[in-house]
Amino acid sequence: MVKKLSRRTFLKQAGAASAGLALPFSVPARALGAAGKLPANDRLSLGFIGVGGMGSAHLNWFLRHSGVEILAVCDVDEKRRLAACEKVGEGCAAYNDYRELLDRDDIDAVVIATPDHWHTLTAIHACQAGKDIYCEKPLTLTIEEADVLVETVRRYGRIFQTGSQQRSSSEFHRACTLVRNGRIGKVESAQVGFGAGPDGDWAPDEQPPPGLDWDLWLGPAPKVPYNRLRHPYNFRWFWDYSGGKMTDWGAHHNDIVQWGFGMDGSGPVSIEGSATFPTRGLYETAMSFDVTYTYATGQKATCSNEWHGVKFIGSDGWIHVDRGFLQTEPKSLAQEPLGGCAIQLEKSSSHQQNWLDCVRTRRRPICDVEIGAGSVILCHLLNIALRARRRLQWDPGRHRFVNDSVADRWIGKPYRAPWHL
Repeated sequence: MVKKLSRRTFLKQAGAASAGLALPFSVPARALGAAGKLPANDRLSLGFIGVGGMGSAHLNWFLRHSGVEILAVCDVDEKRRLAACEKVGEGCAAYNDYRELLDRDDIDAVVIATPDHWHTLTAIHACQAGKDIYCEKPLTLTIEEADVLVETVRRYGRIFQTGSQQRSSSEFHRACTLVRNGRIGKVESAQVGFGAGPDGDWAPDEQPPPGLDWDLWLGPAPKVPYNRLRHPYNFRWFWDYSGGKMTDWGAHHNDIVQWGFGMDGSGPVSIEGSATFPTRGLYETAMSFDVTYTYATGQKATCSNEWHGVKFIGSDGWIHVDRGFLQTEPKSLAQEPLGGCAIQLEKSSSHQQNWLDCVRTRRRPICDVEIGAGSVILCHLLNIALRARRRLQWDPGRHRFVNDSVADRWIGKPYRAPWHL
């Protein structure tokens, strides 16, 4: 039976937990915490929070997997959640409020595919509820959220996979393995490219569509009237919900730079560049951009909207990689065996399967929360530098700008009451 937990009670308990007090849920053994593992042939019970877009794609994948059972779906759009529930079939419950789904003791893990501004808070509450988590990228809306999320996942001992699926793609694995093993000589720089953002559009405010809980969709974001340009897909072009192309595609390709440079545990020390922003309509995030970030090693990466993919440039050659694409110089690198490499990067052929395997073994997955946090922090730094319109110095150990209290104000963002981080 689902326990009835009011929104007010949930928020009070979540706040107590974040202050280091008692865990607000009694977590059953099935939740795979420190009490032990499930047998390898046992089915994992899943809940889905956000079932449009990538959420729908994930639902389709897991429905084909014999090792899981889907017990519940959640979406603030009634049409989406009922369609998802019907797709799953008998035994699936549908929720408007994700906290009701998290309160179920019979759900082991959740897949989170909400708009970006909801990723962190939903994931934190899932940790407090004893659930393991697969969460879409970009992982957070701010740098502060990234730091809090990592600490929370570790405190509650959850298995967390960030949805940066390029880490489970063979071409990216090969490219980064070759780079890390010096097959293009000393790695000097990288070039990152993905498309430009939209230049703006306008539409009048209106009443939300029937069945859409607009206030809950906004959640911790400022309260504004419904506008079709904010929902569903175009939330990406507003700072209150996302970071534009830089976090949408940058969370993929800048993540590969971090992997190839061996900088998952660190970050750049300086960032500078320029961008153009919309001058009409409602959209806010960068359209064109050209920004360079530099690591303490001296390695640099340039991120722009002029092309697509990631190109590593070394003293003895280069590697250009994109989805389904790998080109190298010398050409022989593309087929060179990796067995003799001294540095063997973790390999996964399926991002979702890697997560499920790690839920059972309690190992950290290929794109653990710290990796996802590091990559999204990098993207946030690039956006902050573009918005500040000046060069910034960053301390990757302290996660603060160097002697720059003005830039430090961009690290976090206030939540709308009653929501809080």
